Amino acid sequence: MAMDFATTAAMGVAGINSILLAILVAVWVRNYRQFGSSMILGLLGFSSVLLIENLIALAFFFSSMQTLYSMDPLAGQVVLGMRLLELVAISFLSYATLQ
Repeated sequence: MAMDFATTAAMGVAGINSILLAILVAVWVRNYRQFGSSMILGLLGFSSVLLIENLIALAFFFSSMQTLYSMDPLAGQVVLGMRLLELVAISFLSYATLQ
């Protein structure tokens, strides 16, 4: 069954989120090694969990969840909306971190 636009776009956004989160993890690992701050450790844990979540979501997009989203177009649109909101939040965090 072919995927609709929303599902395909959600896959792309999850990929972008994963890339941004991997960059954040790398920056915060470096910063934690340098400063040893518990705040940075918290940010590192937060971004690591989100990165794992996005990678799992990508795996599901390519396997069993693809069928679910193909059967119900609304589900694909909702997932796309949630992924876009996550992208906005990660973008703000990335901008603030990399300044």
